[in-house]
Amino acid sequence: MSERILVVLPHPDDEAFGMSGTLAKFIAEGAEVTYACLTLGEMGRALGNPPIASRVSLPEIRKQELIASCAAIGIQDLRMLGFMDKTVEFEPNEVVDAAIRSIYEEIKPTLVITFFPGYSVHPDHDATGASVIRILQEVPQEERPATWCVGFSHNMVQDNGEPDVVIDIIDYLIQKRNSIAAHSTQFQISEMFGNQDIHSDEVKERFGKERFWSYPFK
Repeated sequence: MSERILVVLPHPDDEAFGMSGTLAKFIAEGAEVTYACLTLGEMGRALGNPPIASRVSLPEIRKQELIASCAAIGIQDLRMLGFMDKTVEFEPNEVVDAAIRSIYEEIKPTLVITFFPGYSVHPDHDATGASVIRILQEVPQEERPATWCVGFSHNMVQDNGEPDVVIDIIDYLIQKRNSIAAHSTQFQISEMFGNQDIHSDEVKERFGKERFWSYPFK
């Protein structure tokens, strides 16, 4: 698989749940993945349970968690863009767009993965997805890469139908689990996987597929 994949998300851990298995699979098949993460999630409320961070130390700890998550997935090209958590929606569009466009033009990806703007719950998610879509709208249709989006608002399926891209990641559940586990300030891995074997039927049913929507450019 000779894909060049550009992933654009606002927070450390955004990659873990919705796409870590897919990215691990594609990397194993030969894809090159660049992950542009806009913030360090420094305004996140969770500090671990029991706490392993303070408000002061959280940014650096989440940075290291992000690096560890990328290592678990196999991502070698991680770009941290330095925006402030929970403020992406307030940044001028041209500032966010310029930062992302620069990477897009460098990578010239064949596939872009981001959040579906308007259907991704968190304002940073929506603002990041909207920036990516603005940039790709500028690209002539015949040159535009495939664009897959993650969305999970209550009206996502109602408004956009069922996801049209479903990736079987059963062979990459260990990478997915390790990606999630890397973000130890944010998640207790035992609460999601319990003590079950990673390849148990229940774990496969719950985590064995990742779903995306192809963005409907107009």
